[in-house]
Amino acid sequence: MPLFDHLSEFRRRLTIVVVSLIAAAIVVYFATPTLISIMLDPIRGVLPEGSELTVISALGGFTIRFKVALFFGAIVCTPIILWEVLGFFLPALTEKERKWVLPTIAAMVGLFFLGMIFCYLVIQKAAFGWLVEQITQFATATVNAEDYLSIMMLLEVGFGIAFQLPLIIFYLSILHVVPYRTFRGQWRYVYVGLLILCGVVTPDASPITMVLMYAVMLALYEVSLAVARRVIILRNGKEALNWTREEYAEHALKDD
Repeated sequence: MPLFDHLSEFRRRLTIVVVSLIAAAIVVYFATPTLISIMLDPIRGVLPEGSELTVISALGGFTIRFKVALFFGAIVCTPIILWEVLGFFLPALTEKERKWVLPTIAAMVGLFFLGMIFCYLVIQKAAFGWLVEQITQFATATVNAEDYLSIMMLLEVGFGIAFQLPLIIFYLSILHVVPYRTFRGQWRYVYVGLLILCGVVTPDASPITMVLMYAVMLALYEVSLAVARRVIILRNGKEALNWTREEYAEHALKDD
């Protein structure tokens, strides 16, 4: 397609995403009090006794409800967003590659929600318990609604994105963009890189959150490599574990 046709296609898909997101946020806005209550359930036990959410500005209530509505609207629209993003690149893929699009979307959505559920059930209580403990040792904690909810939403998004790691490692491995032997042989560098990444992306700067995220990402990394290894062996045999990208392309041409 010519450049302007690509731009037109991009604008069309972006419009669909934006309109869907706005429509979902408007609908969700009216349910935000209930959604905020659900969001706070994991951390109620670690908050100071008798504490309640505090809003310290006139526009604070609307701002918080708008952010929460946008957050849950984006969650509702996740399949649409992923479909439009992948759909934009679909024409550039071969027939064989296109058959992976739907499974990829399903895996991305599933992993994203799995990461958010894990964060909700495991991470939120541990992270906020540590943060509140740091305050109560010398001061009285005021539960600022905007502050708490913003951190909670960032944690949810962060873990949803972090859970995409298996999919990234899987495709890099089976397409031999990064050979399996490289992932397996350079594991020390990968482990250190993941530790640095976790330290950078955790929004609350809590060591508890960083350690928990690091442990999860290591587990996801090893699981994704195990699955990729199995797929590579089934497709091309054990010797394919040592293939480079060039060797993979050469064998693919022979198969065609």
